[in-house]
Amino acid sequence: MRSQTISIRRYQSCFLAIVLFFLCATASAQTTATSPADDAALGRLAREVGRLAGGSGGVVGVTAIHIETGRRVSLNGGERFPMASTFKVPVAVQLLTRVDKGEVRLDQMIELQASDLHPGSGTLTDLFNKPGLALSVRNLMELMMLISDNSATDVLVRLAGGPQEVTARMRALGIGGIDVNRPTDILIADWLKAPKEFEVDPRDTSTPDSMADLLARIYRKEILKQESAELLLDIMRRCRTGGARLKGILPKNTAVAHKTGTIGGSANDVGIMTLPDGGHVVIAAFVKSSTLETSVRERVIAEIARA
Repeated sequence: MRSQTISIRRYQSCFLAIVLFFLCATASAQTTATSPADDAALGRLAREVGRLAGGSGGVVGVTAIHIETGRRVSLNGGERFPMASTFKVPVAVQLLTRVDKGEVRLDQMIELQASDLHPGSGTLTDLFNKPGLALSVRNLMELMMLISDNSATDVLVRLAGGPQEVTARMRALGIGGIDVNRPTDILIADWLKAPKEFEVDPRDTSTPDSMADLLARIYRKEILKQESAELLLDIMRRCRTGGARLKGILPKNTAVAHKTGTIGGSANDVGIMTLPDGGHVVIAAFVKSSTLETSVRERVIAEIARA
């Protein structure tokens, strides 16, 4: 336990330095281009992150992007990690793309069938499992993003055109490191049958770089109409899961628009946090193949986000 505590403290000091670097970068960007000193500092930070990663109990992947300047820090940014429920971000993007095109309406009512309800996180299966349930697309999206309801998610995956259309949308956006291949009921069943194989399965994975790029482009209103982008960000700011992760030890009123994911040895949180100076940092934090308790993995993610 002592070694775990030391590791977490090292993550805290390293990522505190990263956030401070981004704060300084905001000021320097107002007057000059990237300086050699900035590049050297960024290189030292990247090396330090790599040195500390061995204490995670698994493999850590992190990409942080300062939205206002474009500066980036990455550890294993090009490596594939199981998305778990963070895959609901690209699902929401594809769904809202269909809304923007007029193919789906947010007030469209969807009647849920018994086959739509299956085990997993959320509330539909436990509390609303009797015939006669209909919810709007907007309410289903709130359930998917706020409490990570898997039944609501799979209804929306279908409405988005299926996993293949979500991946196709990512490719159309030039994002090659996000693959959505299965609805949640099949994904969870595959994990339960073969957890070790699941850890190295390339399906339903993302690189930290690609997830961070997607989030930055959502925030910049580059891939969705403004109204849809603002809706998604508003819902993500109200996310009720993963309170011990990106938001875990930030000041109480820090705005963080995020989505979590957990399965097997993986614990993830991806989102956009507001800095004290009003700037914004995207953080995509993934831990896979960890042998440590979930609470320890969550604490590492919290230290990543600490400013």
